[in-house]
This record gives sequence, structure tokens and C-alpha cells, in this order.
Amino acid sequence: MTDRIWLKTYPPGVPADIDESQYSSLVELMEESFKKYASLSAYNFMGKELTYAQVDEISQTFGVYLQSLGLVRGDRVAVMMPNVLQYPIAVAAILRAGFTLVNVNPLYTPRELEHQLKDSGSKAIVILENFAATLEKCVAATPVKHVVLCAMGDQLGFLKGTLVNYVVRNVKKMVPAFNLPDAVRFNAAMAQASGGSLKKVSIKPDDVAVLQYTGGTTGVSKGAVLLHRNLVANVLQADACFQPALVKVPAGEQITSVCALPLYHIFAFTVNMMLSLRLGGKLILIPNPRDFPAVLAELAKHKVHVLPAVNTLFNGLANHPDFSKVNWKSLMVSAGGGTAVQSAVAKLWFEKTGCAICEGYGLSETSPIATSNPVTTTEYSGSIGVPVPSTWLKLLDDEGNDSAPGEPGEIAIKGPQVMAGYWQRPDETAKVMTPDGYFKSGDIGVMDERGFFKIVDRKKDMILVSGFNVYPNEVEDVVSQMPGVMECACVGVPDDKSGEAVKLVIVKKDPNLTEAQVRAYCKDNMTGYKHPKVIEFRTDLPKTPVGKILRRELRGK
Repeated sequence: MTDRIWLKTYPPGVPADIDESQYSSLVELMEESFKKYASLSAYNFMGKELTYAQVDEISQTFGVYLQSLGLVRGDRVAVMMPNVLQYPIAVAAILRAGFTLVNVNPLYTPRELEHQLKDSGSKAIVILENFAATLEKCVAATPVKHVVLCAMGDQLGFLKGTLVNYVVRNVKKMVPAFNLPDAVRFNAAMAQASGGSLKKVSIKPDDVAVLQYTGGTTGVSKGAVLLHRNLVANVLQADACFQPALVKVPAGEQITSVCALPLYHIFAFTVNMMLSLRLGGKLILIPNPRDFPAVLAELAKHKVHVLPAVNTLFNGLANHPDFSKVNWKSLMVSAGGGTAVQSAVAKLWFEKTGCAICEGYGLSETSPIATSNPVTTTEYSGSIGVPVPSTWLKLLDDEGNDSAPGEPGEIAIKGPQVMAGYWQRPDETAKVMTPDGYFKSGDIGVMDERGFFKIVDRKKDMILVSGFNVYPNEVEDVVSQMPGVMECACVGVPDDKSGEAVKLVIVKKDPNLTEAQVRAYCKDNMTGYKHPKVIEFRTDLPKTPVGKILRRELRGK
């Protein structure tokens, strides 16, 4: 598809293409902002603000510490934290020191964490102490040699930091006991590196910036290799798409974004952290987005311009009694992604804020943004929008040929934001990349005459729970290892709160197996969003003559 018919739908000022050569790396982008916006606030966390100059200085010092560990250029460093100040500091330090970042979900179980650390070959990890007990259970089986332990209050100043850490550890009991004798505390690492200077590393556009782990049809989590140029391109694409709304921010007012989505998720990583850096914006870090009263109390203190969120967050906030305590008049961009935005939620959000949810679409493999509705939109379209600048989309039939006009097909994406491949998995990469450079998404879509795309089905059996991918194969693989389970199948079912929920159907080997036992087993072996909401026991599973389980027959029953 060479004719980009969707370009006619772009609002004035949005270019057909971006200049991806503007920065050689994310490091160049970050360092430009550190100097250009030195005196402005970069991050706000629990009332504490760090300026761009402070983030520059602190990340350099932490980079000095990382370089002192004997790591070599390109070595992988994992980060396992919620949205705390040390996250963006660690990201800047890791990339500036010449290493590759591995984003890790802090809610992972020891099994999931061990797989990711081994697969990525991570030699170091920066982790919040709240999750250290998980690391303790698996670290011996991984290549990790260096552990940096962070605490919630590390960057909040002595008095406030001490108080916050006391409450987190002793009142709320959020730090399970752990034993990691060789771990170094974040503040001790900073003191050790103080006064040192960061060795300048020449970083090229094709160097690996991030390994972003995502599930797959095989059920094994794979690392999408995102190069510096992939992420730079996506930041510039997001910037270009948002500009028609952002130009309305009054002169002299700093663009303020809300980071309620977790930074380990590629949506928040690119659209929150990296785009805010590029814009010289202030990013409000929300450590627990499920605590709606706390989120709204925080937002009431700021003029908020940009809010990227998933459907469940928009819905939860809009329906909360404290919603009106926030002045939403300054909101210019409500970016919806991660999962489909429901029409009722979009309608309510627009009624209450006057800022329509602008839904986009993307994947870890596309850094993530591939399409977006125009930010000038005033109504819910039900579509995922049009391809962003410098991006091509086409629809493929089952044979890999272009679908006939008007016919649905698998969405395939081409652009500078598309990953280099899966980490050390050439076989898996070959399955998703076409000879002409398109990435096959696994989603079935249709395109209208203006170039707007809509998702109608999913080729893979992936389940989307509040914006997080759940792969039935992984859930089935874990549950089938449970004593007492003969066989099992996992499917997605519609859910008012999370869009979809996990339904698990089990054939018992042990007649005494209970639902409570299955739930306890899932809790020990899988992170929360993968847990089944519905568990059913049956005497057999529907299968094809060859013996393949017919998942689609389990959905409707």
C-alpha cells in the first residue's frame, strides 16, 4: 500500500513524515532537554520535585556507579520498580552509561522474573525493596551479579524520606522480609560514585536501547529489541500527533503530564516519560493508579495538560465522587491506548472534561504507537485512528497477500518505530516480519475509505486485561503443571471493568481439586492480571479431530 490516503485526515500542522535523524539516540534527546530546560521541574513524586538539572546530575552519578561495576557496553541492566523517582533516574543512567535497559514488571512472580533475567542476560538489577523477596527466590539461577536496592523515600529528602520509608516498612508492611547480603542500597551507591565522572559513550542509532518483554503465541515471554532510533522515532511521532492540541497551552505554562500507567509498560515509557522529556514538560509520577482518591487528590494540585490512560483508568476516575475536585479545564490530550476504549467511557469522559479521548493503537514491538485518532477529535470514533507520520499499515489475508479492498485482514505495520526483532529469537522474528519489512500484529482489522482502521478480531488468542497482554498458552502451561490438573484451557471473556478477563476451564485429575487451590496456585506462579477471574471444572474439553483444543467454543459457554 503505497498510497497513504490517511494523510488527508491529518490536522493542520501534522507532517506526513518525521525527521528521525534529529537525534542519534535517546541519550542525545535526554541530554538536550537536561540543558535546555535545566531550571524547570522534570518530575513530581509525592510532593517532591526534581528539576531537569538535578535529574541530569543524579543520573550521571548513578551512571558512574554502574560503570564502576565492570559492566561492558551493551550489557543489560534490569529495572523492577513502580513509578518512583529512581525509575527515570535509573533509565537515564543506564542509557547514558552505554548499557541496555530491561523493563521488568514489579508484580512478577519468581518464576516470571527468573525467565526474564535469564533470557535477557541481565547482569545487574535496580529494584524497589518491596519486591526484593521475589528476587531473592530466583537470583541464584540468573546471571545477575549486582543488585541495587531502592526505597520509596530515597529521593524525598532526609526527613520526609525517613518518614515515608518507616510507614511503608512498618505501618503498611509493604516490604516482605528478604535476604540479599550483597545488595547495595541506592543512596550508598550514589555516595560511592559521588565526585566521579561518567565515561562518555558514543551511542549509535542502531544500538539497542531497551528490551521490552512481551508474550507470544508460544506462551514464552520474548524481548522486543527496541533500538535507540526506534524509540526516538516514536517520541517524535507522538510529538507530531499531539502538537495541534499542545499549541493551545498558554505561553509560559509548562506542559504537565500525568504518569499513572506503569513506566515498565511501553505506553508510559514512550508517551509519558520520553515525550515529556522532549517537550520540557513536568511528569507527575503516580505510584498506585488503583488508589483513585489519592490520584485525584494529587491531580487537584496541578494544571494537567496530558493524560495517557487505559479504559479502566478513565472509567474509574470519571465515576469517582472526587472527580470534580480536579480542574480539568487545562486538559488538552486524553490519550487512550493499551486496550479498546469503550464508547460509554469515552462519552462520559468527554461530558465531564470537554477533552475527547483520542484512541491510539500499538504494541511493544512498535515502540508502541502505530496509529492514533487526531487529537482535534471531539467524538468517539470506535476506531484506532490512522497511521502516525512515517508509518504504513496494510491488511494481509491468510496467505500473506494484501486483502481485497473493504475486506478484513491482519494489520501489518511498517515504520521507523518497528523493532529490530525478538531478542535472540530469529525463528520468532521470522514469523512476524514480512520480506518487505512489515510487522504482522496478529490483530484483524478493516480500513475505511478515509484510511481509519478498526480492529474487528484477534488472530492470536491473546487476552487483553486492562491493557496487559495475557497469553493463554502461558497460563495453560503453568496451570497444567499443578498436581490434580488433567488438562486445561484458557480464554478471554468480556469484562465490564478490564475489557476482558481470563476464564480457565479445567479437567480434574484429582476429583478433590478445589477452585481455592487453583487460585492459590495461580497467585504463586503468575502476576495478578494473568489470574483467572472465572474458573470452571468440566469432564472434557472441546477438541478438533486432531486433538487441538477449540478455545472459541469455551468463550460462549
